[in-house]
Amino acid sequence: MIDLDNGYRLSTDPKAMQIEAIHAYLARSYWSTGIPLSTVRIAVANSIGVGVFNDGEQVGFGRVTTDRATFAYLADVYVLEDHQGQGLAQAMVKALHDHPELQGLRRWMLATSDAHGVYEKLGWTQVTDAAPFMQRHFPDVYR
Repeated sequence: MIDLDNGYRLSTDPKAMQIEAIHAYLARSYWSTGIPLSTVRIAVANSIGVGVFNDGEQVGFGRVTTDRATFAYLADVYVLEDHQGQGLAQAMVKALHDHPELQGLRRWMLATSDAHGVYEKLGWTQVTDAAPFMQRHFPDVYR
């Protein structure tokens, strides 16, 4: 655990992640409404995650799915509403940027509807040429 200046603690230890707390937020988020707990368990287990903790409770989370050589996808970054506005999301993303297993990657990607400013402060830019990018998207998979 790393103590942050504002009394919060940050960890990238997979054993520190509180899966039920992560699931409780993600299941009500706009990007994964209704996601099953079993799916969250698998996603967290197969990712490099970071959490923020306050008084022993997880109040924020983010994760990267990656091949650890060329590519990373940043996903599921959140901070509980009562803890927002304190730089916690930026601290988590920076911890992932600095993670030893994520150095030398050629491309990082993410999708967000409402947090562009958080990521721009950390060097992220919008895709300027979306033409090469394609997707298979199943928005109702958890319903």
